Amino acid sequence: DLSEPAWPISGTVSGPRRGRVGVVAGCVQKHLFSRVNAATDRVLSANGWDVVHVEDQGCCGALHAHAGRLAQAREMALKNIRAFRDAGVDHVVANAAGCGATMREYHQLMEGGEVEVIDDARWFAERVRDVSEVLASLGGPTLRQGGALSVRVAYDPPCHLLHGQRVSSPPIDLLRSIPGADVVLVPKGEECCGGAGLYGLTQPDLGCQIGGDKVDAILSTGAELLATGNPGCAMQIGAGLQLRKSSVQVVHPIELLDESYRRGGVYDE
Repeated sequence: DLSEPAWPISGTVSGPRRGRVGVVAGCVQKHLFSRVNAATDRVLSANGWDVVHVEDQGCCGALHAHAGRLAQAREMALKNIRAFRDAGVDHVVANAAGCGATMREYHQLMEGGEVEVIDDARWFAERVRDVSEVLASLGGPTLRQGGALSVRVAYDPPCHLLHGQRVSSPPIDLLRSIPGADVVLVPKGEECCGGAGLYGLTQPDLGCQIGGDKVDAILSTGAELLATGNPGCAMQIGAGLQLRKSSVQVVHPIELLDESYRRGGVYDE
């Protein structure tokens, strides 16, 4: 059961330190998927990153920007830019693809504003990384190895990660680094799950139809778990699987790596 981890975040894992990162807490992620944030902190720490908790951060503004509320989105962006800049981080790490995609475009969101603000927004945008990018960039023997997970897991890429951020292989590389995991790709994974930010709520009939196609593709893999890196996708796909009375559980890729580390004793060092 991956829903309620019982082990604490470790700040004493041995190994070379690689720099300072601030993790984007997110809104949905923080309140509905806090376990993903906790797993992110643990895995980054285990791989040599000093995780800085940026207390003054707020909403990324993605849904406001999607809805055309650009003034509000800019206010939220400016708050985050200042908070992470003052924290002195090397990377701004997102584990929610929707947040990451919007934050990578903060400099565009701020166009037409003061030059100093645009420069700060560009500084910020250049440092935004999906958590899978930060970890997969270690590669090979440098990435910590955990214990075996004998499970068949299907990976479905969030549109905001694959199309918005052009991040394709890092999440797959992370999953395939887990001993014993049988990783398969969801057929036509480049197609939307029907959530699409606000779309699944504003267009429920079509969103449900698109989501049904995604569920069909997932079930065709015979996987026990479905891994995806965005909370909106996780909720959309999870709802579709429940409507089919499927036992397939939806998880974030970082949760599986975290569980592998727990079983491999990494957090006991």
